[in-house]
Amino acid sequence: MGRLAVSFTGLRFENPFLLSSAPPTESEQNILRAFDVGWGGVVTKTIGLHPVVNVAGPKTKFFRTTPDSTQISMKKRSGAALHSSWNWELISDKTLDWWVPRIGRIKKAHPARVLVASIMAGSGSDAELGHWQTLARACQDEGADAIEMNLSCPHMDRPDMGSNIGKDAELIAIVCRAVKEVARVPVWAKLTPSTTDVVVEARGAFLGGADAISSSNTFPSLPLIDPETLEFEMNVDGLVSSGGLGGPAILPLSLAKMVQLTQAFPDKSFSGIGGIAEFSHALNYFLLGCGTVQVCTAAMLDHAVGPNVVKRLLTGMTETMDRHGWKTLDEFIGLRRARIVAHSQIRRPKGESYHGGYETEGYAAVETPARIES
Repeated sequence: MGRLAVSFTGLRFENPFLLSSAPPTESEQNILRAFDVGWGGVVTKTIGLHPVVNVAGPKTKFFRTTPDSTQISMKKRSGAALHSSWNWELISDKTLDWWVPRIGRIKKAHPARVLVASIMAGSGSDAELGHWQTLARACQDEGADAIEMNLSCPHMDRPDMGSNIGKDAELIAIVCRAVKEVARVPVWAKLTPSTTDVVVEARGAFLGGADAISSSNTFPSLPLIDPETLEFEMNVDGLVSSGGLGGPAILPLSLAKMVQLTQAFPDKSFSGIGGIAEFSHALNYFLLGCGTVQVCTAAMLDHAVGPNVVKRLLTGMTETMDRHGWKTLDEFIGLRRARIVAHSQIRRPKGESYHGGYETEGYAAVETPARIES
């Protein structure tokens, strides 16, 4: 395992693969199992101070497709392949008092593994900033190795929580600064992909003192409507709210967000999230500049904590490093980041076979607006 070990934000990971903050990391038992099967790190389900009650129905389901159909559906069908996951689950409904002793017990059981506490509070007052600090202190005092600030949950009703903070660079800087004032451990900011320019929000996080950026959280989305019943495939009493899309479908989308970040801040630390089920997926994030990656959907479908997933990741990393002659992860972090360029920098065919405008057949002509006579 020494060969796969990495240093990230000053912490030593036995391997760069983390189980991300999600339903699989809601319980002490699951987190202990995750470390037992080989994950280098685990991020807890997001811990808050405010009472949270989830919807009266399924919180997570999976979209599937079949080779002989264009249909995307949550309905289980023989021969169907995973397309994505969808959830509208809020943060942990367990209290801070419930979490605190469990963080301590988990660290005593696995002192060499990295336990990251995901936390969330609001941003509308000094009292809310104090809540961020209360959560950070409590978790680090029990042995949490790092804090991941959830600035990205896509379905919080409060206007000063989750992705509603994550779309405002100034608020991000303020809450990061508040946590950094009390933190003795590294602080990661988990950002939302639902923003015009994620670089702006990342800059706010770094200005606030964040040690790393995690990206991406799930993408805001809706379940589909069943064409026969005209009901949403996932609903409670016929009603649905926006939820988060994860899994294979978001891999290219998350990579696009990530390279924006790593190109803008090449000397900063990034943890990549979105669509990872095997090492070839994780390799994309490493080659674009990430130092660790986090997994959720694939693990949920593999005994909840992904024993086979992490095994594939570890084996795949070893085989890939052997094939390319790499001794450590540092040798290939960011190796393909510079290949992502502006569209205008992509080579064009010579001669007149390409025109970037409107003067050739197949392009709409530029029309001069008609003059209005007075």
